[in-house]
Amino acid sequence: MLISYTIERAAMQLDEEKHFTGSTVFNVEDHPESYEVTFMSKDGKNWDYSLHFAGEPGPEEKFLQVDEWLELHDDLFDDLLDAAIDAGGFE
Repeated sequence: MLISYTIERAAMQLDEEKHFTGSTVFNVEDHPESYEVTFMSKDGKNWDYSLHFAGEPGPEEKFLQVDEWLELHDDLFDDLLDAAIDAGGFE
């Protein structure tokens, strides 16, 4: 099942060592809380990420469901990453 989601906000910047750090906050349909995925990359090509609740914690089973979707659906991951890259003005 593919999820329905909306992006609230996104950001990306380069740190002093020229590493990319950014995040995207998004809502998932039928989930009570927003999520934030944080992205990190040393080269702008290979990305690590961390998922967490954007505000107050919500149900753990919903969180684990979203985390699994990120692992299994490259399109979802890429959309959230692209939102952050675009917000930072990077191509």
